[in-house]
Amino acid sequence: MIALRVKVFEKVNGDNAITFPNAVVGPDRFQELYGHPAANGRSKGAGLSDLFWYWLSPGPEVHQEHLEAGPRYDDVAQVTRTFLAGPADALSAAAARCTAKVLDEVITKPVTHVRLRDLMMPVWAEYCYELVFGEPCPRAARDLIVGHADDVVTSLKCTGFRHPARRARLTRYLETRLADVRHPLPETLTRTEQVHYLQGTYFNTAVVQMSEAMAHLLLALAQHPQVAQRIDDDRYFAHVLDETFRLYPLFGIAHRITTADIELDEHTRFPAGSVLCFDYPAYHATGYANPHEFDPGRWEHTNARNEHHIPFGVAANRPCPAWRLSPIALRAATREVLRRVTLHSTVAHTRSLPSRGPCLLVRDGSTPRLRLWLMRVLDRWEDVWRSVVQLVLGTAMVLHAHRLRLAGRYFETHQPQEIP
Repeated sequence: MIALRVKVFEKVNGDNAITFPNAVVGPDRFQELYGHPAANGRSKGAGLSDLFWYWLSPGPEVHQEHLEAGPRYDDVAQVTRTFLAGPADALSAAAARCTAKVLDEVITKPVTHVRLRDLMMPVWAEYCYELVFGEPCPRAARDLIVGHADDVVTSLKCTGFRHPARRARLTRYLETRLADVRHPLPETLTRTEQVHYLQGTYFNTAVVQMSEAMAHLLLALAQHPQVAQRIDDDRYFAHVLDETFRLYPLFGIAHRITTADIELDEHTRFPAGSVLCFDYPAYHATGYANPHEFDPGRWEHTNARNEHHIPFGVAANRPCPAWRLSPIALRAATREVLRRVTLHSTVAHTRSLPSRGPCLLVRDGSTPRLRLWLMRVLDRWEDVWRSVVQLVLGTAMVLHAHRLRLAGRYFETHQPQEIP
């Protein structure tokens, strides 16, 4: 079913895309191509961009990931770095505080059944609100942020349609709060674009990606209790995080459009306008013994920088701006969870995690075996019908995005930025 869905997406988007690593550019040259100066087109010229713009609306044209290179991108990137900066102790304390607040609301019984992504979304909604506004997050604002972020990630995983009206409620709220943000917003953006910048960068991408990262991390700990027992060791936690990001990278495919010809050697050339797709899971599975096993111990004798491991992208081609903040916040939030409960789960753990990570939070240290057995059975049944839902809804959204042509129409009516 997954393979059929991929074929439908490829056919509808109509790109002559090339996916790496492949037989021509293998894993050893993957980062060389990814970091090439001409592999820097973001959206213009690729049908695949219409689909990503569709999923990330409103305001995908000013989302930092989609801005073409130029002064406006530089302005936006600098502002983002300012919002994400701060002392490590303060960033860590805020993550622990936001996690504790949500757990106090949720954990009211000896055993609590949760979906880990759903559990973590309010945590990171609170956290990102504090980054942006410098004050505690009101419950009404948190509900708007969570509703918006959940709608984005649900449609991205093709388990539900997108709901523009739900997203617009957060847009209207942010319009009323624009003067209250902690730092000056990008001057190259209009007022409406500044609202969309806040919504897309912090209350979409940041909330979604941090929630997904925590869901993968906590689910891995739930299924590897011997790993969870060592999590207080900072060095070991870093290995656990490296292994989680390796096996369950938050990015599936990153697509780039070449803005000039690329010649890696006399036999390997990609003309301007080529659509290059960089497959993170495939790359992260190369160069390791037993690559599909979760094994933090593999990092005891090697450094992630020396391996096929790019959880935040490559430095030469716009790495994730939260590369410093994320490990700090994830460590604090994880320890706050494990300080209160033990984790148990018997569900299938896949990179896309469409199940949202069913898990039991247990306060007394017991092992609820019957509930875990029922969880396994239900998870397998959900996989069956969910695959059909993803195929149907995914195909419908791809067709709709192809018809709307959000990226294509934008670049037809806007002059391209000058690339320095």
